[in-house]
Amino acid sequence: MVASQSGFVDSTFVQLPALLASGDLLVVNTSPTMAAAVEGSLNGLPVVTHLSTPLDDGRWVIELRRPDAAGPILDARPGERARVPLGSIVLEDPADGGAGGAVRLWRASIQVDGGVRSLMQRHGRPIRYRYVTGEWPLSMYQTFFADRRRWPGSAEMPSAGRPFTARLVRALRRNGVGLAGIELHAGVSSQEAHEPPQPERFAVSKKTASLINATRRHEGRVIAVGTTVTRALESAIAEDGTIAASTGWTDLVLGPDRPARIVDGLITGWHPPEASHIDLLRAVAGTNLVADTYDRAVAGDYLWHEFGDSCLLLGEQASNHRPAGAR
Repeated sequence: MVASQSGFVDSTFVQLPALLASGDLLVVNTSPTMAAAVEGSLNGLPVVTHLSTPLDDGRWVIELRRPDAAGPILDARPGERARVPLGSIVLEDPADGGAGGAVRLWRASIQVDGGVRSLMQRHGRPIRYRYVTGEWPLSMYQTFFADRRRWPGSAEMPSAGRPFTARLVRALRRNGVGLAGIELHAGVSSQEAHEPPQPERFAVSKKTASLINATRRHEGRVIAVGTTVTRALESAIAEDGTIAASTGWTDLVLGPDRPARIVDGLITGWHPPEASHIDLLRAVAGTNLVADTYDRAVAGDYLWHEFGDSCLLLGEQASNHRPAGAR
């Protein structure tokens, strides 16, 4: 679906080159997906540990999940030890602001032979939730743009880039649409109760910053491929309003109170209505357009989540720039 202030178009992803204009710039996330789910036990009961985000001090943010993918384990306690192949994971303190009671995310010490990378390579699998009915290999969770040489990567696939292929990228370039990459290592995306996004590590290169600034000077549109790209770019804004090369951590929370300043539109999958991703969509396209878009998606039986359908969501300024050939 293409959603803008001027209306809606039901299309297919292979038509994307015709829906953009020469001079537009697509910005993609090159982070690879890790085999971040590891089976083990906690207090003698089966558990799946989702390894979300490595911290600067060597610890990881992790989430404990039920083995039937029904939901998180919320009654664990500091000091408890989850047994996993090659060693164990020691829960240290809450990473999601909880100081007692229900805690979803933990800062934890990973004590395994050979390190975390070896644990994932030998015993990890992609994170999978209940709505995915079958198990798929890690290769199915890598986007076309993923740089698999990089480590660490994302706990879950930056899935907005999933529909891209080499053929489509060539067609975009022939039509004068540019591409640039950023890197944001996404953590677990299971914030389903209006929880804010967790801090994430990102990098915007000097080359990408230059391409974005040149696109804006020439009145092209900056289209983010996914919420991860949007967060990274909006975290790299300099005092003069341009994009600057940036690396580090972002805790930026985008929403109606902090609208997007650089990103004119984004390509996105369909998220649960209570997820924090929705506020980010509102930051780009406005509350009313996002609501109307989701109503239309439900009525049109669009498919949700990382293996579902896509939406090209354009903000007000981007909507006024209509490419030749758009229907």
